[in-house]
Amino acid sequence: MRTPYPRTPHLPWSPGAAADDVRAGSLAGFAGREVVVTEKLDGENTTLYADGLHARSLDSGHHPSRAWVKGLQGRIGSGIPAGRRICGENLYARHSLPYEDLDSWFYGFSVWDADQCLDWDRTVRFLHGLGIPVPRVLWRGVFDERALRRLRLDTSRQEGYVVRTTAGFARADFGRCVAKWVRGGHVQTDTHWMYAAVVPNGLGPQAALWAVRSGSEPDAAALSAGVGMEAGAPGGPGGHAGPEGRTGPKDHAAPAGHAAPGPDVVAEVTGRLDALGRTGDARLAGVLAAVLHRAPRARIAARLAAGPAGMPLARRVADLVGLYPRLRRPFPDAERRAGLVRMAAAADLGVLHALAVAAGGPAGGPADAGARECVEWSALYAQDEGLFGPDPLGPLRAGLRTALAGLDADAADRCWAEAREAFGRGGISTPEEAVAATWRWRGGGFPRLVQLCGPSGSGKSTYARSLPGVAAYISLDDLRTARGSRADQRSNPDVLREGLDRLDAALAAGGTVVWDATSLTGQQRGLAGAVAARRGALVTHAVVLVEEAELVRRNALRPHPVPPQVLTSQLHRFSPPYPGEAQAHRTHYIGASGTVEDTAGGLGTAGTAGTPGTVDGGNGGNG
Repeated sequence: MRTPYPRTPHLPWSPGAAADDVRAGSLAGFAGREVVVTEKLDGENTTLYADGLHARSLDSGHHPSRAWVKGLQGRIGSGIPAGRRICGENLYARHSLPYEDLDSWFYGFSVWDADQCLDWDRTVRFLHGLGIPVPRVLWRGVFDERALRRLRLDTSRQEGYVVRTTAGFARADFGRCVAKWVRGGHVQTDTHWMYAAVVPNGLGPQAALWAVRSGSEPDAAALSAGVGMEAGAPGGPGGHAGPEGRTGPKDHAAPAGHAAPGPDVVAEVTGRLDALGRTGDARLAGVLAAVLHRAPRARIAARLAAGPAGMPLARRVADLVGLYPRLRRPFPDAERRAGLVRMAAAADLGVLHALAVAAGGPAGGPADAGARECVEWSALYAQDEGLFGPDPLGPLRAGLRTALAGLDADAADRCWAEAREAFGRGGISTPEEAVAATWRWRGGGFPRLVQLCGPSGSGKSTYARSLPGVAAYISLDDLRTARGSRADQRSNPDVLREGLDRLDAALAAGGTVVWDATSLTGQQRGLAGAVAARRGALVTHAVVLVEEAELVRRNALRPHPVPPQVLTSQLHRFSPPYPGEAQAHRTHYIGASGTVEDTAGGLGTAGTAGTPGTVDGGNGGNG
């Protein structure tokens, strides 16, 4: 059923309210409730359904400015469930305000199930899953009229703002839960935009990313520009740990000067993702991995995390690039289920297999044919085991989360990690079995190890020293200093032995222990990991991802800088851990800001490794 969008009342202090506009008679509907304030965009109110669309008027006809949004509806319509509709702003045509840097020509601001508006967070997840951005959030918190009155907008570039409750509401309560502020004299043209020549608004560099999320054909050059990284960027190899937690073959990377990947790789990956029904960030991650699949994994993660892509997408793309070569090699069937389950904690297996088929050697060659056969066999196995969907661990995670509600976060995360391992071994298959199998960790009576991972100068020590409740802090640099020289690497074997002995004693005493070393490779991480395993500790990998230029700048300012050639060597060898590795139970990702920007492996984090694009899927860390 087609439903018009309600008229939004003006806030009492809105200067743009005209005589025939609706005004909010009372703000009681906001009192004491959390609200979100978003920028009001100057476009045409438009509603999208599974089978069509309309502007504010139900009988709105064709207009040239509506052609693009009709194409968008055609791409995403199958992802809109029956009875649900998306309301937003069609920004293709310039109205009173010119836009030059839009993420898309359509922004969504509400999602409805019949007469019920979804809560804001669920709205954002659903829209992002279909590849639709939302307007910029200007403020969020418990309703505070004074704070809203103090908001200052650039009225030469912004029409106003909209305030709504973060909680969902019924259509009958729309006037109590939504209101707007509009600049004075908003309409400043003599001719209505519908009767003037259509002038398209401008798109920014991120528009290419949103276009891929929503199902458009990828533009590799535009995508590379959007994330600030050249396609097929050269770089040397670096070791990586496979899903079993052992050090595996080196990351796939092109030699210096290697040409960018041909369009056939990107096209094949895109076609396979569309056949799987992947949308949103799942589709974008797979396409970006195809575009960048010859670049070093650590460089991808650091560069993308520093740009508009953000940490969650950055490390997912990097993990796809790092893991796909493993699928192209023979693997023992006896260990295949456990390996695939661990991979599923780091990547969407459907996306990963699509990349592995396409991004290989010369198509049609004997080696490539054998590699494709390995991938196809792995895909069949994953499908048979129910691991090929966008969130294969979701039911197990959700059931365990419900059963352990109220449990200490560390204990809950430990239970989830142990349940994942048992599920991978085939020892459990249901949430009830997971609850029964994890009873011994629910009390939380185990030590904790925070293992820092990252090159010198990335900010590991600064982050770690801000952690609360640390019982012991073991720094290899401090141990070298105590022996006479922080820079003296000749005594490294003795320093390492002393550090591991101290780690063992500290974990035996209980509490939280920080291991401060670069831990660049799986082999290096395994030394401290073995001690932690012997003491039954909960292991958190704290991975710091900072791009090379920033590392060089920081190193020059350090009291004890490492020689440039040492930093270069570290960057060459750095292979960040994957979520799901046997060496750790969970992973925290720290960016250049020095704060955690993404997490993986925790029971409280929602969504999947690469697919926040499910209908109501999460957009946070994976399980």
